[in-house]
Amino acid sequence: MTLAPDRPLASEITDILVTHCGLDADAAARTPAASLEELGMDSLALLELSAVVADRWRVKIPEQAGQLSIDGVADLVARAADPPGHTENAVDIAAPLPLVWEITNDVARWTELFTEYAVAEILHREGDTVRFRLTMHPDENGVAWSWVSERTADPATRQVHARRVETGPFEYMHIHWHYAEIPGGTRMTWVQDFAMKRDAPLDNAGMTARINRNSAVQLAVIKERVERRYAEAGDE
Repeated sequence: MTLAPDRPLASEITDILVTHCGLDADAAARTPAASLEELGMDSLALLELSAVVADRWRVKIPEQAGQLSIDGVADLVARAADPPGHTENAVDIAAPLPLVWEITNDVARWTELFTEYAVAEILHREGDTVRFRLTMHPDENGVAWSWVSERTADPATRQVHARRVETGPFEYMHIHWHYAEIPGGTRMTWVQDFAMKRDAPLDNAGMTARINRNSAVQLAVIKERVERRYAEAGDE
């Protein structure tokens, strides 16, 4: 389900309240922070709001919605209609775990490992935590996206936890890498949990699809490059 990107959801909620529930539009405009109850919406009005929202967005409005402002209701609907994103992608690499760990956690050389990054700049290191800036190759519109992230590696458990510091279009982006030994090599898994900002060019569902597509491409590239490094090391 996708919310209409060309119209603020709060305006749609307001229209529903005015058209179906008897809201005084002028009163709502004068007191935007007022709750629906403060705007005179009784239980019957809230039932009507719930019915329209359920029909339009397949979202259930809770009984306590009367305590919310119009913006609060809009935020509730947006989050329910477009839940936070979650992806999990993995690849099996025919190389020993220590080597896979070493190569994939060498952030300064990520431009040699990923095809999407033009620059990987280390900003700060402290113990096993590194803060860095990634800059992508220009997209089809000539825009080179860039952001700062931070990641903490735990060599003992072979796990990495990362987050975007400069979130850009994301409300948040958390990434969990974990590595496991398997027969013949290493399984590396990426788990990403995120939510998009309301004004982002993609909603959570759209970004989930994009991340899944891109992860498949990049994991395949990493597999090929790490396995090649392993083969070359064996030939020396």
